[in-house]
Amino acid sequence: MGKLAVYKYFAAMFLVAQIVVTIFTFVALFGGDVNPAGNTARAMLVYVLPLLILANVLLLFYWLIRRRWYFALIPVITIACCIPYIGTLYQFGTPDKTTIRGEGLKIATYNVANFSRETSGFMAQDILGKMKGMEIGILCLQEYNETSGDKNNTETFKKYFPYAVKGKEDMIIFSRYPIKGSKTISFDNTNNSAMWADIEVKGREIRIFNCHLQTTGINHSLGKAAKMEAVQQQLGYDVSKSRALSMIYGNYTMGIIIRAGQAITIANEKRNSDKPCIVCGDFNDVPYSFTYKTMLGNMVDGFKECGAGYMTTHRGSTRSERGMLSNRIDYIFHDKSLKGLTYLRGGMTISDHYPIYMKFAI
Repeated sequence: MGKLAVYKYFAAMFLVAQIVVTIFTFVALFGGDVNPAGNTARAMLVYVLPLLILANVLLLFYWLIRRRWYFALIPVITIACCIPYIGTLYQFGTPDKTTIRGEGLKIATYNVANFSRETSGFMAQDILGKMKGMEIGILCLQEYNETSGDKNNTETFKKYFPYAVKGKEDMIIFSRYPIKGSKTISFDNTNNSAMWADIEVKGREIRIFNCHLQTTGINHSLGKAAKMEAVQQQLGYDVSKSRALSMIYGNYTMGIIIRAGQAITIANEKRNSDKPCIVCGDFNDVPYSFTYKTMLGNMVDGFKECGAGYMTTHRGSTRSERGMLSNRIDYIFHDKSLKGLTYLRGGMTISDHYPIYMKFAI
């Protein structure tokens, strides 16, 4: 009887775990449907959705091993409901860079991280060389520096892109097609911003949005937390991780709320456009977040349409970040009247981001 009681106890605990994981998974799936202001805990669950899906997979294996087929249906149904989310991270197939070349409108977005603040201008030349090799027609850059030492980066890029328009501070759009108009979209109390440019491609004007939304700033939070703990140790206090974790959590939630407001601003601007739109840039947020869903609206996620393989765009600036924080936060969305043909991630390591390329049918 003792062994049977223990068995029933553990079986009950696994069932409780399954129910909790299932509830959290569904809350995370729909966590991006509401504004995170006042719903930060729900919004934060979106960030751990991959772990929740993994937990469902492990629990599915457990039920299958124990031959509890009726309990196995719970994680099966839950995972099936997560397929649209999984599609934002992985698409069947193998990326083929040769498909970007040839006839079509090619667009690239890249957060160049101020060219790592180098002064030779070589990084800008390397990026330009890559864009020429990929036959890019429109290039959106974030965290852009006008100069590197005595080199003017804009003049460097204009050797291939004859048209260019700058937004606020570190935003610029380069084009091989005529630019007919533009606008800068400023955000309150931040250096981040967005912009759009109306570009005439084969007699048709398309509005290109270049966006750089609020940065999470995890490195800054970790640095402040480490300094705070060092001071506590020097004063002889017992160092507690709770305050440090609270600071990091507060920084994340504040970033989520700020990005939500910025996403709404861009969505309203996009809604007022009388031209087909392409929205790209560094959104600093994950798929299925409120920012992602608001920016996407009724548009098409280029990766889901014509991407292949596993997609991450933030590579991190350190080895630990590349393992912990690697995620998909750079995007290209487009109007349904346009047709995407190819969606690729570049392999350049100049920045803590990867460049994203997309080709459209003309």
